[in-house]
This record gives sequence, structure tokens and C-alpha cells, in this order.
Amino acid sequence: MKVKKRMAKKLVTIGKDATISEAIRLMKEHSIRHLPVTEAGELIGWVTEGDIRQAYLASLIEQVTVGDIMIKDPLTISPEANLEEAAELLYRHGIGGLPVMEGGKLVGVITVGDIMAAFIEVMGILKESSRIDVILGGKPHAFENVSKIIRDHGSEIISVGMSAHQDRKKRVYYLRLTKCDVHAVAKDIEDAGYKVISITE
Repeated sequence: MKVKKRMAKKLVTIGKDATISEAIRLMKEHSIRHLPVTEAGELIGWVTEGDIRQAYLASLIEQVTVGDIMIKDPLTISPEANLEEAAELLYRHGIGGLPVMEGGKLVGVITVGDIMAAFIEVMGILKESSRIDVILGGKPHAFENVSKIIRDHGSEIISVGMSAHQDRKKRVYYLRLTKCDVHAVAKDIEDAGYKVISITE
């Protein structure tokens, strides 16, 4: 999935001469934790809730502006990049959001929350579903066979997770299915020679 499919496109920005109080007001008003800092429509910086929290007390004593605390050369990402690339950047640098740039223009913002929402959707976590954890044992065409059993029960696989066991014969496959009679599915999977570890209705 591309960044452009999940990024926020309705941008809330702030100028470098704005006060810390104004930045706080904007973040509260729009329920956001990051603000692109722009000048004449160009991205010149990036300020986060954490930056503002650290500077807040100082701003009560002296005139501290957004320009004084902003990150002047923030990491950015393209709207055509994959979400995995955005997630890796956020994780590696310990940050919560990225400006999305295209042709030198700010076109969006992508945050950890956006990526988590995409992950939840792909995994089908919020859908009414069932789950079967099964060891396929490294048998030829095992996944195809189990998939057919699931389809024969009128269900479909929403998502697949897999344990990291180096021995393929011991890997556990976590199958999230559209709502079904998961006990009947599990029985037929075991009858076909595969080991069901657990089921969730």
C-alpha cells in the first residue's frame, strides 16, 4: 500500500514566527501531534508535540517562537513510497510522523497512527472474524489445501501471520477468517493431517 493512500491531505500548517501557545492551540483544535512549518507555501521545518512540551516553560519566560524549536531539515517521504518504508523510517528514527513531499511540494503528512490504522484494516482485526492457528508441517501444497477447506466452509482468509521458527515444519500460521463455524473448519483441517494449535471464535 502506498503512502498516498493513508496520508492526511487536509494539512494544518504553522508559520515560523508563530508562538508556542498558537502551536498548542492548533494541535488541540485539530487533535494532531505534528505541524509542518511553512513559509510562502514551502516546507521549512517540522514541529512536534514533544518539541513544544520541552519549550513551553521557556516560552512563558521569554519570547520563543516555532522557528526557534522546529526541526529545520526534517525527514520526508514520497507519496509513492510503500507504507513499509514509512514505518521503517518512523521506527528507526524514533519519530511519530513524516511530511510527505512531491516535487518539492508538501502534499501530506503520514503518522504512526495512520500506519497502525492501515495495519488493523489489512489484518481484519476490527472485522467480525474467526482465527485458526495451525502448523502446516512443510507439506507440499499444504497452504492451498487448508485454504480450500476454509472456502468449502463458506469462509475466506482475511489475513495470514506466521511465526519466525527457522524449521519450516514447526512454523505456526495464524489464519484470520471471515466469520464461520471455526470448530468445524478446525476439525476438517485436522482430519486432513494438519495440527491445529488454537482457535478463536
